[in-house]
Amino acid sequence: MFDLHTHTTFSDGRNSPEEMVLSAIDRGLSVLGISDHSYTSFDERYCIPRARLEEYKTCIHSLREKYRNRIEIGLGLEKDYYSDTVDDGYDYLIGSVHYIKLGGEYIPVDESAQILIDAAVRHCGGDLYSLAEIYYNTVSDVIHRTNADIIGHFDLFKKFNRDGSLFDERAPRYKKAVIDATDRLLAFDVPFEVNTGAISRGYRDDPYPSPEIIGYIKARGGKLILSSDSHAANSLCFAFGQFADSIQPKNPKDFK
Repeated sequence: MFDLHTHTTFSDGRNSPEEMVLSAIDRGLSVLGISDHSYTSFDERYCIPRARLEEYKTCIHSLREKYRNRIEIGLGLEKDYYSDTVDDGYDYLIGSVHYIKLGGEYIPVDESAQILIDAAVRHCGGDLYSLAEIYYNTVSDVIHRTNADIIGHFDLFKKFNRDGSLFDERAPRYKKAVIDATDRLLAFDVPFEVNTGAISRGYRDDPYPSPEIIGYIKARGGKLILSSDSHAANSLCFAFGQFADSIQPKNPKDFK
């Protein structure tokens, strides 16, 4: 049992690192990774402040020593594609894309559906599929850009499309953008996370990536790990039992 994608009060989490560790011990985890958000100068609302990066490292190292006989603690960082933080001193990096950059504007993809709609109007003539293509083209470069050890929430773009009202996730253009990005990332032999965070927070009924994409990855020998993207102590390992048994869909070739 391990969970490597978690957040604390150093960034946008609700619990302290020690509270997360104690919850992980209570749940019987053998490994907990703390992976707060890397600093982004253009948006400081959700990330570790630049001035606290060393404090963050020191805190996790201290907890690792304090609880070394009870659990292994990893010092991670969820590095955004547009972050300029230095990678030194971390056990692992999760490479994630939280923004689309267009015309000098950083457009968050995980804040609201309206932000995506407005961005498509401003930059893509109202075409959300064009915006999706730009997003997945960016994601396809995330390992090269961040030197990631894990690919974070691959299809975050679908977050607000639970009912399919924004776009059709099976539309040919969308599927092609997904497949092209997946194929480029598979060449790096880096694991994709099966991220249950959107389920625990009530945005989706399926993980990132979707079961169809998971099947595509598995059918091509790609690696997958479970992660909760937990922002609170009570959601560590959320639905791991469910998705450990069901990440292979009935017909993965359907997606292509």
